[in-house]
Amino acid sequence: MSTSILHQKIVLVLNRNWQAINTRTPAEAFCQMATDTATALNIQGRDYMSPTSWEDWQKLPVRDEDASIGTAHGLIRVPTVIVCANFAKVPMKRPKFGSRGLWERDGGRCQYSGRALQPGEGNIDHVVPRSRGGETSWENCVLAARDINSRKADRTPKEAGLSLLRTPHTPREMPVTAFLRNTHDIPDWDPFLLS
Repeated sequence: MSTSILHQKIVLVLNRNWQAINTRTPAEAFCQMATDTATALNIQGRDYMSPTSWEDWQKLPVRDEDASIGTAHGLIRVPTVIVCANFAKVPMKRPKFGSRGLWERDGGRCQYSGRALQPGEGNIDHVVPRSRGGETSWENCVLAARDINSRKADRTPKEAGLSLLRTPHTPREMPVTAFLRNTHDIPDWDPFLLS
């Protein structure tokens, strides 16, 4: 496989309790393994997972399904999952503000009509319009159906004859595990991610 994978975040990072906490590039994973701050999991299907030191990892054969990196000593398998040796916490994270974050906070529903929206049917509405000094923030933005947002225009909800289903708020912090997604469809990640 190409060395371009060296800089793709295709390695899942677990804390020492085997809880997913981050993703890394193969280059970062190799550095952590070489300095004994992490071990790789040698995974063979759902029934076999073995923590493997850097020294032993370098000796593992590269299987057909494995990503690999060419080195001066030959090919080396790219780990799909590594386990941190000394880190036990699960960091907390707040969703990023933006259309995806608002969609998740508001449950994909228009905050004026309550209608479930399909992707592309809604957009961000500023409760207090920007033209009136309204900020682009969690506390002033909601998901709204496009037609309702157009009808509201640069008016407040009261002026437009609308009412919010609930007051917009900043989402609470959650364990980072809730934000990790298997965007590369790596089967070895599935046992460690929330479904």
